[in-house]
Amino acid sequence: MAAGIRPGTRRPTGPETTGTSRPPLVRELLLVTALFVVYKFGRQLANGHETRALHNADRVWDWERALQLPGEGAVQRLLLHNETVIHVANTFYATVHFPATIAFLVWLYVHRPAHYLWSRRVLALVTTAALALHILLPLAPPRMLASAGLVDTAQVYGPSVYAATPDTDTMANQFAAMPSLHFGWALMVAIGLIAATRGRWRRLWLLHPALTLLVIVGTANHYWLDALVATALLGAALYLVPRPKQVRGGRTVAVHVRRTPTPRPAEPAVAPEPARAPESALTSGRTGAYDRADAPRLAEALR
Repeated sequence: MAAGIRPGTRRPTGPETTGTSRPPLVRELLLVTALFVVYKFGRQLANGHETRALHNADRVWDWERALQLPGEGAVQRLLLHNETVIHVANTFYATVHFPATIAFLVWLYVHRPAHYLWSRRVLALVTTAALALHILLPLAPPRMLASAGLVDTAQVYGPSVYAATPDTDTMANQFAAMPSLHFGWALMVAIGLIAATRGRWRRLWLLHPALTLLVIVGTANHYWLDALVATALLGAALYLVPRPKQVRGGRTVAVHVRRTPTPRPAEPAVAPEPARAPESALTSGRTGAYDRADAPRLAEALR
């Protein structure tokens, strides 16, 4: 079996998905907007449970120490060495989360429609599961936990997306620490771009969730376990949502497979038999030799 590519067909340069048309733009905008609205209002349902949230925070802190996870304070002390660094970290936390995810989805929608549908479904599933956990398990962030001894860097150094006290915060739910959608979405952005592109350096996209993890822990907005739970939810979503099929190439590549006939072994050449002279009454197998036994027949023939 030999594979041939029709002349003029573009050679493959990266992954692409076959047979998938771009979904209607208006429908996708409505779906993403609806998901965002449900997420924001759903988080508000979990607000106002300060006593439960602080109690759960104590338990999570104790679990992390029992698991011998590194203390969040060690990461924060690295950032607090320089005021500019901690300010940049706060800005990253406040401004990168949503724009990076939206830019990711827009790029996939334009360039990789099937990967866009796959990523949008995964993000929707992760966000829905996270919203359920936010409602069932209100959790105060480590910056609110007195026993942790951590600094609320956003309030001290700015900028902050949260109100000074949770009771006066009408824009966000400060008791929705677990799981961390900052980290979950960032990890999906990296995985989605690695799956949708091909190149030697594409795995560098993993620096985005790595930096996000450093920021959410260093600013005391999340625990290590918040990121671990988000990773588990994302892993489950990736398992449940089928990944799009791919072929290599910047666009769909038509590969035509043709069957090459197997050559048969050559038959040995056979020399043709020499023509044989017809026997006559005058000869009996010996050319030119007269046989006396033929005389009566010859005489009969000449009568």
